[in-house]
Amino acid sequence: MTFLCELCPPLSQPSTMFFTKKIIPLAFVPIMLAPSCEEHTPFPKPRAYPRVIYPEKVYKPFEAAYCNFTFEMPAYATIEKDTSFFGEKPNNECWFNLDVEQLNAKIYCSYNPIRSRSDFDELVADAFVMTNKHNIKANYIDEIPVRRPDDRVFGLVFDVEGAAASSYQFFLTDSTSNFLRGALYFNTQTRPDSLAPVIEFMKKDLDMLVNTLRWHR
Repeated sequence: MTFLCELCPPLSQPSTMFFTKKIIPLAFVPIMLAPSCEEHTPFPKPRAYPRVIYPEKVYKPFEAAYCNFTFEMPAYATIEKDTSFFGEKPNNECWFNLDVEQLNAKIYCSYNPIRSRSDFDELVADAFVMTNKHNIKANYIDEIPVRRPDDRVFGLVFDVEGAAASSYQFFLTDSTSNFLRGALYFNTQTRPDSLAPVIEFMKKDLDMLVNTLRWHR
């Protein structure tokens, strides 16, 4: 017992060794924690797009005295009659745009009468040239035929995928007298990822136009 007591310090004098063993580890705690507070891995924020408020799908007849046809158009679109084409007078009075201001979109429409077989061939060729010219960045162009003999409506719809200037174009004709061409454009930078929902919304309106077009007899 005496031997053990001699190794132990008196109770009135606290052991220096005891406090040293306790204090040193605690002294390193702030140092060890500091790097974990300062160092962190940054995470990229997901890309956000402005919220789009879509109008209700409602249609009304397109009826213009200066055009030789009618179709169902979006009720939320306004008709803008073209008075110039690249600084010149349009080839026909029936050149107009369907402006959907809420979605920053326009459907450009141009009409030409067919007076001969050469006129018809040239108009069809121009439709293909214009589609390819303005869609050089397209990933894929799907050509969808339109054939409605009862209404004397024939043509093609160009469904364009990718970063194209126009994602939807078409031409409709009766092959003898009338030729109508249309194209969808947005007044904004083409970004397929952000515009995709709006494009799909507008394509339904264009499908409605194509499927309801009737020539005046």
